[in-house]
Formats: sequence, C-alpha cells, structure tokens
Amino acid sequence: MLIRALLVIAYIVHCCRLRIGPWKYFQLNAPYFNEQRNLFSKLDIDKHIPEQWRLEQFMDFSQKNPHTYPVFVKPEWGQNSQGISRADSFEQLRAIRKRRTAEHPRYLIQQAAPGKREFEVFVILSDKDNGVPAVLSITETCNNNEGPLAVNGIYNKNTFYRDLSEHITAEQKDIIWSHLQQIGQFRIARYGIRADSIEALAAGQFHIIEINLFVPMPLVLLVKQVSISQKIHFVISTMKHLAAVTKTIPASQVVKPVFFKKLKRSRALKALTKNEVL
Repeated sequence: MLIRALLVIAYIVHCCRLRIGPWKYFQLNAPYFNEQRNLFSKLDIDKHIPEQWRLEQFMDFSQKNPHTYPVFVKPEWGQNSQGISRADSFEQLRAIRKRRTAEHPRYLIQQAAPGKREFEVFVILSDKDNGVPAVLSITETCNNNEGPLAVNGIYNKNTFYRDLSEHITAEQKDIIWSHLQQIGQFRIARYGIRADSIEALAAGQFHIIEINLFVPMPLVLLVKQVSISQKIHFVISTMKHLAAVTKTIPASQVVKPVFFKKLKRSRALKALTKNEVL
C-alpha cells in the first residue's frame, strides 16, 4: 500500500514540475477505451495482437464450448486476476456458469497458454517520438503451490515475483520490445506473457495472456528481494518518465471518462467476487 501511495505522490510531483495535470493520467491509453462498452475490452485489444502470439478467446454466452481444456474464464473488464477461474473440464466450466447471476459481468473464455513460465513486462513509452520505451521492466510470476497454470495475481497469497534484471541482457530487452511494439501504441502497459524461457521470449516464441492498460502496477515493486531503496529509486525515476509521456498527449485527443467508468465496474466486480467467497 505504501509503494502504491509513493507511486501516486511521485507522479503528481513530477506532473507539477512539468506543469501537466496529473488527472490526464487516465487519458494515456484513452484511444483504446471502448466508449460504447465503457471499458478496455479484452476482445478489442486482442485484435491488435499478431496471430502467432494470440490465444483463442471468445465471449462466453454458454452457447459455445472450448474444443480443449484447460481454459480460463475471466471478466471482460477485470484486472489483477479478479474474478478469474480455471476450468479443466466441461463439468467444471458448467459449474462456473451456474454460479453466475444477472449482476455478473460478461465473461470471456480463454485458451490456456502452453508456455512453462509466466512473465510480466512493464513498459512506459519515451516522451521522444522514437518508438523506444523509457522504461522496460521484466518480472517473472511464480507459484510453488498451485501448479504451472495457477490463477496468479496480487490477491493470490501463493503468488510471488522474481526480478529478472540480472538475467536478461540489454540486447534481449531490445528484441523483446521489437516484438511488443507490433501490438499497439500503448503509452503505459503491462503485458502478461507465457513462454518456456527467457530465450524463447526473446525469440518470439510466446503467447500474450493479458494486456493491462488501466493503472498497471510495475510488479518489480512486489519482489521481496528488491530493497526498499531500490524500489524508491525505481518509483521516482519511472514516474518522472510517466509524467513526461503524459505531457505528449495531444490536445486534439478526445477526452474519455475512463476513471469513473472503470471505478464503477471495479467496485461491482469486487463486490461480486467477495460475495462468492462468502
């Protein structure tokens, strides 16, 4: 919680120094916000992913069933793994569907990715018009207790993270970015990726499982082995770059009600998932 607060404070301070309104943060990826649906639609974003990295994914109206299992059933507009379930068979999928009520959001069914390891790539574009990221951080998501296809996330107590900065070369980072920049011009994003290894990731042998465009948390800040001083330095440096790229939002860009719509939907999903647990 303190790290999140520091992120916000550092961003506001840098925005003030650059004379840019910090509320414009929510317009960073606004071109990808679906105004008709009032969300960052996973299906919309899916269309930007090249076919070789895309997983089969479709809206679950209980009329179409997967050809293979396991699959993940996820809210179309959820984040941080909220509301996600895994079905290893049709019987489990049917049980998940039965738990839904009229208040539940629309759900997607997504094929499980074949990669052995799960990576999170956090990116902030440079404020220079050169297509190069100002920040690119790669973290591995791990889970020792629930198997290779665990529903990982900040709400899963068995999830933990590894900083890979010492295991990935600058050349590999450049190559990985050359892959990701084919997906979209997101000013800030966190890409959830499955691949067999770092080498496979650099070689383009991976699948995208999620792209988070709304307040994506740099997961290196959750790595226990990273010291507090390193985290503070990362936050200050990263938020400086984020404020700078915020200033590049053109005045002609249409302003969309991203914050209030996402807040409303997030609260609704949190209430539903809490009731399911109870």
